[in-house]
Amino acid sequence: MKTYLEFETKIAELEGKIAELRSISAEEAEEGGINIDEEVAQLQAKVEKALADLYHKLDPWQKTQVARHPERPHAMDYISALIEGFMPLAGDRCFGEDHAIVGGPGWFRGRPVMVIGQEKGHDTESRVKHNFGMARPEGYRKAVRLMDMAERFSMPVLTFVDTAGAYPGIGAEERGQAEAIARSTERCLLLKTPLVATVIGEGGSGGAVALATANKVLMLEHSVYSVISPEGAASILWRDSTKAQTAAKALKLTAHDLKELGVIDEIIEEPLGGAHRDPKATIERVGEAITQALSEYDGMDGETVRKQRRDKFLAIGRTLG
Repeated sequence: MKTYLEFETKIAELEGKIAELRSISAEEAEEGGINIDEEVAQLQAKVEKALADLYHKLDPWQKTQVARHPERPHAMDYISALIEGFMPLAGDRCFGEDHAIVGGPGWFRGRPVMVIGQEKGHDTESRVKHNFGMARPEGYRKAVRLMDMAERFSMPVLTFVDTAGAYPGIGAEERGQAEAIARSTERCLLLKTPLVATVIGEGGSGGAVALATANKVLMLEHSVYSVISPEGAASILWRDSTKAQTAAKALKLTAHDLKELGVIDEIIEEPLGGAHRDPKATIERVGEAITQALSEYDGMDGETVRKQRRDKFLAIGRTLG
């Protein structure tokens, strides 16, 4: 059963009618004088037009809802489809394993790579296991360990960013959450192999930056990337989380805003109606974008790769009026 967002009422009604028609048997249709195929085709055309009209003018808050859609493909979906021979590695060698961050070596279109992703999970059991994609310090320390390994074996690093933010629990703070995030961000900056990050859903706060300080930052069209969630910003600024819609607009968290500001490098177009409507096509587009991004660093030495990344982030904001 499909999950519809609050602004997709018209889409839900039209697709509900299509489902009703398809449930009618051929004999019943003939008796009632209904041409099911023709009716379905007409309704499907209306659905596609409604989706095109709606998704062409999504506001920042609506894009935030799309980015959080439960059926949107997550990190493991991309890894399963794009990475051959993926071997997940566990533990930070300091405290323990954090399932919110998954990672390990594999092959991307014939090239050995290190993959690191923030995994939210698809159902209640997996979401609890992965802590809804909110990593603890051991998750970021594991990411640093994997980046160290990638540099040692001259493997590019691919990251898939999808988190509401780092886990804010007492235990995480006791184990040095801020320091772990800072170390992961620093390791990204110092890495001497190409790093390509893709924001596939939510890019929340330092928890996202810790894996997205990359040579190339790609972002799906309806993903979001911001220093704080709209609800969090509204709670701080107005002490009222219901003003999240206003906060979302002020945060400039959409892909188009961030491309204009120079925070990201490329926007990956999503299928009509969002990534959750056609995960296969979305994943293929992401794969093509990553391939193109990596090709720019073929033959480039490690120090040049590192310097390009450093200069890129130092330049952000310097051209703004």
